[in-house]
Amino acid sequence: MKTSTDRMMTRIKSIYLYIKERGSVSTNELVEEFGITQRTVQRDLNILKYNELVESPVRGKWKSTNRKSHVS
Repeated sequence: MKTSTDRMMTRIKSIYLYIKERGSVSTNELVEEFGITQRTVQRDLNILKYNELVESPVRGKWKSTNRKSHVS
């Protein structure tokens, strides 16, 4: 069984790949797609933003940055 940290990291990676694939997404789209709360999405996006993997050029919209990343 996965630990809560493993589940969180898997979810954050999935959110990042979802944003990267689509180019730009809304916070509400992420809530619906992943079936998680608005607060959880925001917390995950804050982690991605802190690591300079996503940015929010317009409130409520997110896109990936040009920072190179290796996703395994």
